[in-house]
Amino acid sequence: MSPLPPLSAIRVFEAAARLENFTAAAQELGMTQAAVSYQVKLLEERLGISLFQRTGRKVALTEKGREIAPILTRAFDQMRQGFAALTQDHSAVLSISCTNSFAHLWLAPRIGAFQMRHPNLAVRIMADDAVVDLARDGIDLAVRGGKGEWPGLEAKLLTHNRLVPMCSPAWRDRHGPIADAQALHALPRLSPDDMWWHEWFAAMGVEADPADGPPGIALDSQVMEGRAAIAGQGVAILNHFLWKAEVEAGQLVEAVPSYVREIASYWLVYPPHARNTPKIKAFRDWIGAEFASAIAADPDARFLPR
Repeated sequence: MSPLPPLSAIRVFEAAARLENFTAAAQELGMTQAAVSYQVKLLEERLGISLFQRTGRKVALTEKGREIAPILTRAFDQMRQGFAALTQDHSAVLSISCTNSFAHLWLAPRIGAFQMRHPNLAVRIMADDAVVDLARDGIDLAVRGGKGEWPGLEAKLLTHNRLVPMCSPAWRDRHGPIADAQALHALPRLSPDDMWWHEWFAAMGVEADPADGPPGIALDSQVMEGRAAIAGQGVAILNHFLWKAEVEAGQLVEAVPSYVREIASYWLVYPPHARNTPKIKAFRDWIGAEFASAIAADPDARFLPR
């Protein structure tokens, strides 16, 4: 198969042939007339065929030029239509990746308000604790926990997180007051191998390995741990702000008073080239306003640590 001539020269010829005017083609393409003339000449030399007849300042298509011009115009029209359809479909759907806990406890109860503001935008939430490749998996943006360092992605801080050992009031009443973190270490805990227990005990000055304590029920998500704690099954280490509603409803209480900020924080991440696309900007503005409002309503930083 013969290689195509340079696409830039083909594009210039198509415009010049359609308009039958180098000056008009230059204006359409944002080029100089000299550049248009050069690209056409380059194409003619590559093909070894005259495509235009030049008479003074006027140009007209040759027979060969008239033969190829409509084929190229149809090809460019098809490409324009294809890209228009592609971008239209892409711009109409917002795909969001986040952890199961964030999806179930924070995003799902609120995403309806976002979609009401943007009724022409469909939203798809991909809840998975694994870190996905946005480009490979066709995801527009993600809410991630970490330190804001993901190569190739732009990250906007949403909030820091407070880690809190939580239980039901009935469980606390049944076991009596827990004096301190050391005393809690001696009690059965939900998912005792959870890395958050390691963070919390280290911040509270307890050097013993949390896993060395009594055996506990191992659950594989914060959602399950929180629900088990509400049901009186034990103490779970939770992200406080994700359980704000349950705390305010009296379903969960702090097993040991403390203030430990998690090493990781919540971030909104997206590719830098997409930062100004309407759907990315709309969601970034909305979620930023949601967290700003929550922070303003929490002056004591009880749920959202500064």
